[in-house]
Amino acid sequence: MTTQDDQAILDVRDLRVSFTTAAGEVEAVHGIDFSVRRGEVLAIVGESGSGKTVSMMSILQLLPPGTRYSVTGSAQFDGLELIGVDVAALNQIRGRKVAVVFQDALGAFNPVRRVGPQIAEMAHRGGNVERRDAKQRAIELLQLVGMSEPERRYSQFPHELSGGMRQRALIAVALAAEPDLLIADEPTTALDVTVQAQIIELLAGLVSRLQMSTIVISHDLGVVAGIADRVAVMYRGEIVETGDVEDVLLRPQHQYTRRLLSALEGEVDESGRLDEEAHNEEETVR
Repeated sequence: MTTQDDQAILDVRDLRVSFTTAAGEVEAVHGIDFSVRRGEVLAIVGESGSGKTVSMMSILQLLPPGTRYSVTGSAQFDGLELIGVDVAALNQIRGRKVAVVFQDALGAFNPVRRVGPQIAEMAHRGGNVERRDAKQRAIELLQLVGMSEPERRYSQFPHELSGGMRQRALIAVALAAEPDLLIADEPTTALDVTVQAQIIELLAGLVSRLQMSTIVISHDLGVVAGIADRVAVMYRGEIVETGDVEDVLLRPQHQYTRRLLSALEGEVDESGRLDEEAHNEEETVR
C-alpha cells in the first residue's frame, strides 16, 4: 500500500486528468505518482503532449479558462489536499506558497503596466511587504535575478525588455512572495541557446541559495541535467521512469528515456516532439 511521503512538500498519488471533448471524455494523465521533497529539485521531462504541464496546472487549477476537465487522485501540499479545494482556498496558496514561472513571459505580464509595479504588487500581497517598501523590494528582486540596471527596468513595460530580461523579471515575480515551492514550466523554450543557459544557471543558483523546493518542467533532458536532483520521465500521460538525475542520464532504463537522450543529438523538432520513427518504436515497445 502506498503511503504519503512525510518528507515531501508536494506528494501526488494516482493523479488522473480527463478532458471533455466532442468525442467524449479523454484521459490525458493516467494515474501518476510523484513527490518533491523539501529543498529538492525535481525535473518532469517529456515531449510536448506527454502530460507534464497538464499535470501541474490541473492541480493548481491553472488550465486555460473555459477548459472542461476533471481531476481525481490526491495532491497534498504541505499536508493540505489540493484536489477538489475551492478557488478561494487555493488562492491562499497560488503565488504565495506555490509560485509558477510560465513559459510565455510576455503573456504572463499585464502589457499596459510597467514591470516593476507588477513585481511590487506581488511582494506586497503575497510576501507581506508593506506597500511603502514594495518598490524597493521589487528592485532588490530584479537585482537578485541578475537584471542589469534594476531601477531602470522597474519603470519599463514588458515589451521594452528582451526575452531573457522578461524571463528574469517573471522569475522575480515568482520569488516575490518567497514561496515554498517554485514550478518552472518550460522556462527557456522561447529563448536562444545562449540565453537558455543563462536562465538555467540563474535558476540553479537561486534554488541552491534560497533552498526552495522546485519542479522544472521541460522536454529537454539536457536543460535539466545541471539543476535537477531527480528526474521523472513522462510519456503519453504516464511516468515511465523516475530516478536520481545521474542514474537517469547515464543509465536510462526505459526505451523512451533513451530516445529523449538521443533527441539531444537532433531527433527532436522545435515543438519538443520526437520524430515519427521514435513514436512507432515506442508503440511497439508498449
